[in-house]
Amino acid sequence: MTPTWKRWLLIILIAALAATYYVWDKFGDHGLPPGIAGGNGRIEAVEIDISTKIPGRIKEILVNEGDFVTAGQVLARMDTEQLQAQRRQAEAQLKRAIINVDTAKSFVTQREAERTAAIAVVAQREAQFNAAERRLIRTEQLAKTNTASQQVLDDDRAVEQGAKAAVGAAKAQLAATEAAINAAKAQLIDADAAVDVARAAVDSITADIDDSTLRSPRDGRVQYRVAQPGEVLAAGGRVLNLVDLGDVYMTFFLPTADVGLVPIGSDVRLVLDAVPQYPIPAKVTFVSDVAQFTPKSVETEKERQKLMFRVKARISPELLKKYIQHVKTGLPGMAYVRLDPKVEWPPSLTGTLLE
Repeated sequence: MTPTWKRWLLIILIAALAATYYVWDKFGDHGLPPGIAGGNGRIEAVEIDISTKIPGRIKEILVNEGDFVTAGQVLARMDTEQLQAQRRQAEAQLKRAIINVDTAKSFVTQREAERTAAIAVVAQREAQFNAAERRLIRTEQLAKTNTASQQVLDDDRAVEQGAKAAVGAAKAQLAATEAAINAAKAQLIDADAAVDVARAAVDSITADIDDSTLRSPRDGRVQYRVAQPGEVLAAGGRVLNLVDLGDVYMTFFLPTADVGLVPIGSDVRLVLDAVPQYPIPAKVTFVSDVAQFTPKSVETEKERQKLMFRVKARISPELLKKYIQHVKTGLPGMAYVRLDPKVEWPPSLTGTLLE
């Protein structure tokens, strides 16, 4: 074959490919009736990072990539030897604090007994003072008639003054005991507070020990093992990455003219490239209120010239649970949404619908 014929054959082949592309681009959706729009996207799911709460060393990881896990299942354990030691220390401090409470209570009891004794002493001193005062009055009357000597009068007067001073001293002692009671009660309150602090420290360390056992927050599949046993991680360090297989959806894009007709809850059919013969039912759960220009999943020049809105179609958890072993994220496909609920789905989207 001459070079000229080769050149003409190449030109004809390019023209045929261009014509085929034009026909596909212009009439590729001719099978969709009016009222149904489509956009391409990928299957996605909510990802969950299983991370450490506090710094520590990974003791063991009990799952591998690809394993299915259930909510509450133990996924990994951190080394808690140091935390166990800290808890024993905190428990010892708690016991000491409880003993201090008992000691403070005994102090309060002792001080209250001292107050009772001080009250009795005050009563005794007041009685002595009253007797001395009455005796002094009688002696003063007798001294006026020279029946009692001046010496007796001076003695009785001194006794009365001494009894009065004794009453003052007894009352001062009573006030001191009352102050001591208040101080003892303050010590008791402080001891009670120390018990609460020590108990809170024990509870805090216990919570850290419990959090060192990493559990799955929900059903899902292990996507990545980010760390390995023996590694030391900082607080918040990732150990595993899970995919929540109960929240799987496809994100796709629709132009302005179509997205305005899509209410939340609209029926959607997802057709994956891997299994195009099995349309998957879904529901619109999100429509962006902000237009996006030239999103990554739009591939043709014609579509890139339009404003596109992001739409999310979620697969029902019941259907996902039924086919959980087959759920995979990242699969590309098409999403077809019914803009008019009166429009019937074409046979290609209802033939072997997954239910």
